[in-house]
Amino acid sequence: KTNGNMALRRTRRRRQASITSLIDVIFLLLLFFMLASSFSKYSEIELSVVSATGSASQEHPDILRLHIDRDQLVLDGAVLGQADMLAQLRGRSLPADAVLVVSLSDEATTQRMVDVLMDLNTVPDLRFRLLEPA
Repeated sequence: KTNGNMALRRTRRRRQASITSLIDVIFLLLLFFMLASSFSKYSEIELSVVSATGSASQEHPDILRLHIDRDQLVLDGAVLGQADMLAQLRGRSLPADAVLVVSLSDEATTQRMVDVLMDLNTVPDLRFRLLEPA
């Protein structure tokens, strides 16, 4: 009987837990969240919308017109690249009540519109309005 009791009292030695796998999981989670999150700064574009049927020229006599197409920009009838358009707008002495009315072609992408509007935000004292499609 004593041999049986001794066998029951014998306990197994617990194996020490390794934290290597836990550290691996933590680093994988950290890597996942770093790659999944965006660190870019979001900015806002303030928009004023003008109806295409309304007469904007009666409201503001000093109106510039910009048409955004897929591959080109048309500023007051002149076809320009984005850098040239910005240079022309910065080089003009605009009256205080001048407004740039921006219209979009059907082929213009949303990203193209946002890129142009972000660049327009960098022109000092320029007010622009987005023309609502008819």
